[in-house]
Amino acid sequence: MTVELTVNGEPVTLETGRDLATALRAAGYTEVKCGCDGGSCGISKVFVDGSLTMACGMDTSEAAGSEVETVANLGTQSDLHPIQQAFVDHHAIQSGFSTGGFIMSAKALLEENPDPTEAEVREAIDDVYDRETGYQKPVEAILDAAERMREDVATDGGRTTADGDHQ
Repeated sequence: MTVELTVNGEPVTLETGRDLATALRAAGYTEVKCGCDGGSCGISKVFVDGSLTMACGMDTSEAAGSEVETVANLGTQSDLHPIQQAFVDHHAIQSGFSTGGFIMSAKALLEENPDPTEAEVREAIDDVYDRETGYQKPVEAILDAAERMREDVATDGGRTTADGDHQ
């Protein structure tokens, strides 16, 4: 059985009977990774209809008709989203396995709170399991991204949206 949904703005058909992360990877969305078996790693985060969701904890059938956004939709190699650029600049990537979870958590946080404290950033990424970064560099990257995004809004006269897209 299959379901129809939209991934990063494109219509997609995915097979059911598995979690959304596995189905997305099988369809070529290799940026979606999973470090557990059932939605507890924080790594496979995507937005489903605008809500931050653990793709490895969601049955694909639950995503039928939904709009899914992966980390690959935020920016390109030549035009990184401010959160992605901050992660590069702060060397907060390491192997990259958990980076998507950090970045999608940061996006959700900064859409809700464009000026978070360090404690709020740490709370937002608390469920992303990572054995490589020690969390300090991702925290610094997210705080820097928040500042960059606030500056973009001020510079553009408020024309930049919370996700960094220009209107």
